[in-house]
Amino acid sequence: MTEAETLPAPVLELRGLSVHHGSVAALARASAAFRAGQITCVLGENGSGKSTLVSVLSGLCRHDEGSLLLDGRPVRFRSPRAARAAGIATVWQDLAVAPLLSVWRNFFLGAEPTRGAWPLRRLDVALARETTVRALARVGVPGIDPDQPAAALRAGERQTLAVARALHFGARALLIDEPIAPMTIAQHTLVGQAVLSARAQGLAIVAVTNNPRYAHLVGDRFLLLAHGAVAGNLTREDVDADVLTRLMAGGEELTALTTRLRQLHPELDDR
Repeated sequence: MTEAETLPAPVLELRGLSVHHGSVAALARASAAFRAGQITCVLGENGSGKSTLVSVLSGLCRHDEGSLLLDGRPVRFRSPRAARAAGIATVWQDLAVAPLLSVWRNFFLGAEPTRGAWPLRRLDVALARETTVRALARVGVPGIDPDQPAAALRAGERQTLAVARALHFGARALLIDEPIAPMTIAQHTLVGQAVLSARAQGLAIVAVTNNPRYAHLVGDRFLLLAHGAVAGNLTREDVDADVLTRLMAGGEELTALTTRLRQLHPELDDR
């Protein structure tokens, strides 16, 4: 039995997917599979197609050619709302929050718990606070004051809040676009804990990053993009952190390694 036969079916899958912006191919016949309980790190230089990939998976833009599959069925999300309804949560690059609202308000934001019957129904603030604290502790961040304004959170804590929210509301896939704001090692650690917690709870995770060493630390698979095309689809067993760092530059070394790996492991085409 091959590895491809023992792996779970993909939650999300790209098959020959292309996205064009005018005459430029932001993605060119890209194929990849994202499975439950796996972290796939997407790496590549600026302009390689990473953000376009996240945009397609999250419903922000639609593909022109090929197929996007959810649980094996072709889908074409018309909006981020449609993607969220299908169980796909996205942590966006700009880490947008409502800065003057409290942490618990940002956690629920439009889905606040209530109690009582109409017309006396009212917001259940105590439950909202308790749920927020419990959800953050679940991803490795205890002790957050749920009443503090979201503006007081650091970049890593904001990402963790988004991951905790995705888990609480039943997401099946989690997309993380690396934040613009710089993060310290401690903040990276917070996010890493949250991502690993999400993987342990069975989510399919797609994490865009420009840090190959961090990717190798948390990732199970590495999808390397160059000029909108898939230049490598590798596992931790295929490369170590040093090789992955060198491959970030692309070029002949990446092409040669990818070709050789596919010759040795034909099952890579099925992952």
